[in-house]
Amino acid sequence: MAHTGKTERTFTNAARRAQIVAAAIETIAELGYAKASFAKITERAELSSPRMISYHFADRDDLMHQIVREVFTAGTEFIVARMADEQTVADKLRAYLEANLQFLREHPREIVALTEIGSHARDASGQPYTSQGAQEPSVRGLEELLSAGQRNGEFRDFDLRSMAVMIRGAVDAAAQRLRGEPGLDFDAYTRELVTAFTLATRSG
Repeated sequence: MAHTGKTERTFTNAARRAQIVAAAIETIAELGYAKASFAKITERAELSSPRMISYHFADRDDLMHQIVREVFTAGTEFIVARMADEQTVADKLRAYLEANLQFLREHPREIVALTEIGSHARDASGQPYTSQGAQEPSVRGLEELLSAGQRNGEFRDFDLRSMAVMIRGAVDAAAQRLRGEPGLDFDAYTRELVTAFTLATRSG
């Protein structure tokens, strides 16, 4: 029975943390990072006291970092799953681009919150938490994908690092415009993005 009680508490704690993270995302997306206080998040999550947030997160930065981790993890899982369905490297690159833009379009509030956090939150070394360093794993993964395409002859000879940075930059540009340019046609942007990098990378 004790084991069952512990399991229930674990599930309850996980559910409460998820509730707080979701409320924090909504609050940041609506009010901005600076105004997303524990009091506002408490109100959004319909909690009795800000102390309930403090019970689950060490401080505001801890909560912000959790948001970043969860959004990045969800995005990565979504994109990797789409890429896994493809056989050729060129198709995997297309799937990468399409999945990135689809995730952005389907999770606008999460991406807006991530953008807000990125310009304020700091990691242990004092650097922006979602700065270029946070995107480096994605850039390195793109380099590996592009390299595979060059080795099997699907892609032409080009500088891997430069192309990977450009691809990542084009995806991030769409994310930055979720709030600033609501009229951006994501279907058109996706088509043009795929066309541009298909032409830029293909062999022959």
